[in-house]
Amino acid sequence: MDTPLHLLFLLFLLASSAALAIVSANFYNDFDITWGNDRAKILDNGQQLQLTLDRFSGCGIQSKQEYLFAKIDMQIKLVPGNSAGTVTTFYLSSQGPKHDEIDFEFLGNLSGDPYILHTNVFAQGLGNREQQFYLWFNPTLDFHTYSVLWTPNQIIFSVDGSPIRVFKNRETELGKVDSNYHYPKSQAMGVYSSLWNADDWATRGGLVKTDWTKAPFVASFRNFNAAATATSSFDAAAAEEEALESNQEQRLQWVRKNYMIYDYCGDTKRFPQGPPPECK
Repeated sequence: MDTPLHLLFLLFLLASSAALAIVSANFYNDFDITWGNDRAKILDNGQQLQLTLDRFSGCGIQSKQEYLFAKIDMQIKLVPGNSAGTVTTFYLSSQGPKHDEIDFEFLGNLSGDPYILHTNVFAQGLGNREQQFYLWFNPTLDFHTYSVLWTPNQIIFSVDGSPIRVFKNRETELGKVDSNYHYPKSQAMGVYSSLWNADDWATRGGLVKTDWTKAPFVASFRNFNAAATATSSFDAAAAEEEALESNQEQRLQWVRKNYMIYDYCGDTKRFPQGPPPECK
């Protein structure tokens, strides 16, 4: 008897999570250090990565492989203490002026104040689809898993297995309404992480600056995992099968109700003529 597609999709998610738990990435094999010189350090025979920011520079890495549709996971322990002005990133991006990009950015804050998790989606060089969240735990005390599931039909952002954002491919529907609406579907993307100073905007709009007496700032990474998904084009039937299970949908709504602090769809000052078409 054939297994229903939605069960196969669920089994894929469970298998990916299990793989993350038992398979350690080797950063020597999977990534290149692209800037910051020895501020990026690969440790424990390739099992762990540390990114450091000091007064002179941050640093960053780039995957050796690119992906067109994949589930990408990284475990990260963020900069502890007074991290105001710093930004730690984990994202996918293609190259060129009309690049695609899927972002996790962690905006530092003063000691005792929560990090802000900033998410965004770019397609054909156009972004401005930001949603921001507080986290329901202290992300500096231990490693937590941040995931992107990117298929031809949707992008799911997850934290420790809990979905926090779903961005659907509505290009067939909305492309006729807004020529600026695109979905990232044709450009392979590399995986990037970095730690850098952005005190002109990162914390309270740039009002709080980086306290360099607290430097160096260090973020730690481990257990990178990448599993390819479908490589076909948008499929309405597949999109229906990929819908979140009821418990996942409940978790998504719980996060968005209690921890989402900004949604571009509700920003009437930014969009006085009404929100972008995908928000309706």
